[in-house]
Amino acid sequence: MPKILVVGGGYAGFYTAWKLEKHLRKGEAEVTMVDPLPYMTYQPFLPEIAAGEIEPRHAVVGHRRHLKTTKVIGAKVTGINHATKSATITPLVGEPWTETYDQIVVTAGAVSRTFPIPGIADNAIGLKSIEEAVAIRDRIITNFNKAENLPAGPERDRLLTVVVVGGGFAGIEVFAELRAMASSLLKNRPNIRFEDTHFHLIEAMGRIMPEVSLKTSEWVLKDLAKRGAHVHLDTQVKGAVDGNVEISTGEVIPSDVIIWTAGVMANPTVVRGGDLPVEERGRIQTRADLRVGTAEEPLEGAWAAGDVAAVPDLSGGGVGGFCVPNAQHAVRQAKLMAKNVVAVLRGELPREYKHKNLGAVAGLGLYNGVFQSGNIALKGFIAWCAHRGYHGLAMPSWERKWRVIGDWWLNFWMGRDNVSLLAVQTPRQYFAEFATRPRPAEPEAKPAEEEAPAAKKPAAKKAPATKAASAENAAAPADAASAPAAKKPAAKKPAVKKAATPKTDATES
Repeated sequence: MPKILVVGGGYAGFYTAWKLEKHLRKGEAEVTMVDPLPYMTYQPFLPEIAAGEIEPRHAVVGHRRHLKTTKVIGAKVTGINHATKSATITPLVGEPWTETYDQIVVTAGAVSRTFPIPGIADNAIGLKSIEEAVAIRDRIITNFNKAENLPAGPERDRLLTVVVVGGGFAGIEVFAELRAMASSLLKNRPNIRFEDTHFHLIEAMGRIMPEVSLKTSEWVLKDLAKRGAHVHLDTQVKGAVDGNVEISTGEVIPSDVIIWTAGVMANPTVVRGGDLPVEERGRIQTRADLRVGTAEEPLEGAWAAGDVAAVPDLSGGGVGGFCVPNAQHAVRQAKLMAKNVVAVLRGELPREYKHKNLGAVAGLGLYNGVFQSGNIALKGFIAWCAHRGYHGLAMPSWERKWRVIGDWWLNFWMGRDNVSLLAVQTPRQYFAEFATRPRPAEPEAKPAEEEAPAAKKPAAKKAPATKAASAENAAAPADAASAPAAKKPAAKKPAVKKAATPKTDATES
């Protein structure tokens, strides 16, 4: 039976395995998917998770629950040797092993792309995972709780300042959603005024959101300005040491929350750990039919899609001639790739991927959004409805759809649940603080037989006592315990007297 190995369980990987289960006949092929995480993350919902509008677990799709016949391995693929059609699997616990395959599908996704800016690696946080979105939400709410008990000053300003780096869709969405969440936090915190909160977005280009028209992006800037947000265009981050964000204008913005959304890059663990061809930007070189290789020569048995792949954009709308790394392309490429892999197994020819961008939609906080499709642009509440409608339908499986829709419905009537669970990141702290620990071990006592001779030696030396000492001993009151010891020297005194002591001394003693 042919073996299909899917590397990565994100958008493209999950959808490929999901659709392979649908298209493959029983016993036609064996599908194995390898990913260190047990779920797929629906990344367009990360800004809403950071703002507390969606329960984090509802925005992920469990691999084992929704993949019925696919073998799921919780591990990393750290090496691909396509010459021998084998991959190195490194589990979370245990020794690595080699997995052979007939067809390999590389969908390892992307990671945050950063630059060697001092302080960024130590103080910033990305927005590529559920865990990051939850940490951002909890940190901001906790900072507001701390700030309301502080007097005005630098420490309070730092806690109430949020900095987002990157003006693409992800950066603008999380920036706007967090600004809206911060405004809702003020309702129950009378000690904090709206003017006390500071939100800064830093973009190196002269505009934001290149996916929409210039006119639409300018409307977004004006809308953010109305809500007290500051957008710094044509500005670069020079440093972030100790949370002090230094920008190219010379300004320094102290902040306790620095969110990095300035680009992504293909997962280097998979790309650099194999012999598949890689293009200049670090992505796997992929043909329009999603087979790895060049337009002239495909690499048989190897496929790639999603953010890790450089797929030609036949619609002509891609940057540099390639599909941009977004969820829309990843999902559609995965669906086609599943069909193409099955077609090749059956001796048929694969089809090329060609998909015209349907448009771009973004949420800008509760009841506010923007939508762009060609020359058509929608703004405000209508665009916000389009945003939720599109992503609600795009969420895989009806089970997940209903959970997300349920969150939206409950929040509509009950509002946001603005409670921080920051302690979840250090779950043992409370227990360890009050846990009873064993006392330090006491030094070992000497055995009784070793102490006895040492106690007798001083008593033996007291027998030849001087006259003065004998007189003091006789005058001192003796207790019951010392009486026997006092009688022993008295019994030996006559022998001493015969040798050297006169009668007068005996009478005095």
